[in-house]
Order: sequence, then structure tokens, then C-alpha cells
Amino acid sequence: MSALLRTESVSKSFGGVVALAGASLDVAEGSVAGLIGPNGSGKTTLFNVITGYERPDAGQVYLAGRAITGARPEVVFSRGVGRTFQLTRIFGDLTVCENMLVTAWRHGGSRNPLARAGAPARRRALELLEFTGLREHADRPARTLSYGQRKLLEFAYTLAASPAIVLLDEPAGGVNPALVNEIAARIRELNAAGVTFLIVEHDMDFVMGLCDRVTVLDHGTVIAAGPPRRVRADPLVLDAYLGPEGDADG
Repeated sequence: MSALLRTESVSKSFGGVVALAGASLDVAEGSVAGLIGPNGSGKTTLFNVITGYERPDAGQVYLAGRAITGARPEVVFSRGVGRTFQLTRIFGDLTVCENMLVTAWRHGGSRNPLARAGAPARRRALELLEFTGLREHADRPARTLSYGQRKLLEFAYTLAASPAIVLLDEPAGGVNPALVNEIAARIRELNAAGVTFLIVEHDMDFVMGLCDRVTVLDHGTVIAAGPPRRVRADPLVLDAYLGPEGDADG
């Protein structure tokens, strides 16, 4: 399979702290890839560079063979990249369904998403809420959702733009086991339909049971990459997780 997403020798520092030091990875089209590493290894920084929230000091990012290095987030998303965050970004005072419509507006350009959202947008929103198990909560204020349900809502509205690749930042973090299994099932179903995933996650069972290929960062550098079973047994990976944690962004 060809690489849908690729980073080449990406470096990023914040003051005197090196977050990424020549980090390269490939995500094959149609795969579920994992990105793991100790706290402070640079995983979220790499996500931010890929999606335009941070500009790299050096290196390149390619999507389907086309350079997107330094592109603004809205440009990256318009080219087929979806992304969630470690801390969920929802509008607590809007209903669950209204959160979905705001996302549709962001990609469609309407000035008033809640007043002007048409029937197709509402139908698509409800379909995605059904898919993620949130349909019965469509009319509830989003702030009343549990933490795990908020994760599912963010996942749902990331799918609203039908991205070719979805970057998930700790989708299982702080989520109860039942919802973790639900998230994993939804990822598998979407992947079977052709959606590519890159997942940052600390839950090793989640990553190893879901991903085709895993890349390991330590102090901003890739120290291992390959099938989950091989990576899990790699001495460098074991040493990184047992050794002291870094100071840079996670």
C-alpha cells in the first residue's frame, strides 16, 4: 500500500526544549497506524505539525504525495484530514446535534449554522450520532455528556467532513472500558470502509489490538516502527518506557 500520510525528518523546538528531532513516519492508505511513546516524546507535537497548528523548524509533511508543510489547519482539513484532541473541543451550551451542525458550517461556509442548516446536514448529523451511539442524546446540551460521550461526539463531528485520514489523539484516554470497545469497533468499521487512521494512545492493549503498524517516538526521535508484536518486544522500546520520561510535549 502507498503512503497516504508521510513526514520526513520533522524537527520542532520550543525555546531550548526539543520536541521533535528528525521524526519520520509513513501511514499506508487504508491502514490503522499507531503512534506511541512515553510522556514528553513529541506525539502531540507531531500531530500539531501535521495538521498545521505548529510550523516545523525543519522537515516536510506530505498528504497523498502532496506537500502540506506549514499549511493552515483549515487547508489541511479541506484536503481530507480529520483530527481529534487530547482535551475534547465541544460547545457545551449547544445541543449534541447543534455541535454537529456547527462542524458542517465550518466546512460549508454558512454564516448561521443553526438557523440555515438544511435537511441533508441534519440528516447526516443524526446518522453520525447514530453510528457513534449518541443519537438518543441529540437534543441534550453537550455539557451534560460524560467524558467518554464527549470523546464520541468529537469523533462524530470529525467524521462529518468525510475525511480520508483521521488522526485520533488519545481516543481511549479516561474512557470507561465499554466505551473504549465501542470506539475501537467504530474505528474498525470505518477502516473497513476505506478510512485511514493514525492513533496516538497510551493504552497499549488498545493500540496493539487495533493497529497494523506502530511507530514509537522517544525524545522526539523515531526509535522503532513495524508490526505491533515486533515493536512491543523491541529492547529500545522497552527501555524508553522503563526509563525516565522526557520534558517536551506529549
